Amino acid sequence: MKTRNIGPFQVSEIGLGAMPLSIEGRPSWEQAFKTIAAALDAGVTLIDTADAYHMAGEHPGHNEELVAEALAAHGRVPGLLLATKGGHYRPSDGSWLTDGRPEHLRQAARASAKRLRVEAIDLYQFHRPDPQVPFVESVGALRELLDDGVIRYAGLSNVDHGQIDAAREILGDKLVSVQNQFSASCRKAEPDIAFSAERGLAFIPYRPLGGLSAAYADGGDYSAFHRVASEHEVSVQRVALAWLLAKGPNVLPIPGSSRPETILDSVAAVDLTLTDAELAALG
Repeated sequence: MKTRNIGPFQVSEIGLGAMPLSIEGRPSWEQAFKTIAAALDAGVTLIDTADAYHMAGEHPGHNEELVAEALAAHGRVPGLLLATKGGHYRPSDGSWLTDGRPEHLRQAARASAKRLRVEAIDLYQFHRPDPQVPFVESVGALRELLDDGVIRYAGLSNVDHGQIDAAREILGDKLVSVQNQFSASCRKAEPDIAFSAERGLAFIPYRPLGGLSAAYADGGDYSAFHRVASEHEVSVQRVALAWLLAKGPNVLPIPGSSRPETILDSVAAVDLTLTDAELAALG
């Protein structure tokens, strides 16, 4: 497996986004285990989870517990980076609400470490800024968690450039990643790739396969992805991930998967080289 860096960690170019294993429409526990095992056996060494990945109003931390159980059954592989997030929660109505209070984040991180069965969380990401809480106060909680040894490194999710720089002032070189939504159908975060790289940060695009089920979406023509996929005789998802990897050496996609065959197809993107003409056509 080809690798890229998140701070001091050298991890697989393609990670596993574990969210689909726990939210609505999730697979059986057995199938979830097989999906994680397939990823690990294929060389994946980055797994992304969160305490809010669970059914609406039910069993907070389900995804973290599932990942920990699967790793215990499979055996944790050398160099594996477990990344989780805190600051979101899901009530019974299925909405995604924010809680960036420092006291909540301090408690949530400790609970996540316990569920993941680790002494310290490799990468703890602030899931989303809370409009009711000053951003620097939320990030200050991450600084405390770092100082207390609860987490090893910190990341941000759903943030803008000003927030990234504000967090760097507080976290210094312990801030190693930014996770924002980016895909063929959602490109507003494209400037974040270079911005993160300039600051020595990994950029982790979430929902990297969004918008590819149709050739046309949101007024944009995504048929080029389907055409390139047809020419290479591979899935359009594999093309999308190869396109993302070509955006910059700090880009590490984390496609969600709920079946072994889909994560294996995603992993194969590291061996798909797109031509300059193809990349120009894809945008």
